[in-house]
Amino acid sequence: MTASLPDPAGFPDCPVCAYVVTGTARLCSDCAGRTLQPVTDTHCPVCSQTVLPEKACVNRLCALPVAQRGFSRVDAVAMYSGALRNKIHKLKYEGAHGWAMIFGRLLVGWMESHPEQMTGVDHVVGNPTHADRRPIQHVEAIMDAAYNEDITRAFPLSPPGAHRLVKENETPRSANRSLDDKRAAAAAHAAALTWTRSTDDIQGATILLVDDVFTSGSQLQHVALRLRASGAADVRGLVLARVPWSG
Repeated sequence: MTASLPDPAGFPDCPVCAYVVTGTARLCSDCAGRTLQPVTDTHCPVCSQTVLPEKACVNRLCALPVAQRGFSRVDAVAMYSGALRNKIHKLKYEGAHGWAMIFGRLLVGWMESHPEQMTGVDHVVGNPTHADRRPIQHVEAIMDAAYNEDITRAFPLSPPGAHRLVKENETPRSANRSLDDKRAAAAAHAAALTWTRSTDDIQGATILLVDDVFTSGSQLQHVALRLRASGAADVRGLVLARVPWSG
């Protein structure tokens, strides 16, 4: 008799899962989807925020034309709540590196299950952090993991150590600051970024910009505008988690 395979442990029990090493992006994505708070069916088509039927999104950016907004749309793997919020904090602020692998699988799993959103994408790049960020460059760790989990090379991810978009110097952080300070920090962050490839590589390109969390969108807006000013034709966003509006 053939022994049955164990069930996945379920998010956030990934560290003790039988498939923590051997799991695939699709397996981990499907498993996590059972417990993560999903983006609602009635969500803003621009920023993925929950909206009531026939109501406008509360995010001021969504009313702007793309030329001012920078990005055409932002999709989210899930909402920023519960265990997902906790584990993003574990990676981002405590350096729990093992979660980078799980988050990389979740991103690749989302890309595999949303081929319509990946159509025409020329580059998948992370919204970078500075090399001196402590305890970890969490976005780079997630993007490196995503590249390693994309075993069929189905998506235009950069290999570890060869990121297309890098941050040249540290800038003020925007967490727990006023809206005006957040906007100023977002502008400074975008100004510190450099496209490492040939400028021909970005001309007319469609770029999928990946980040961990989307709150107001100010940083994504400024980075997207910077990429468009450098020649990108379209910038889309993909985040692990969308912060729910609490107003």
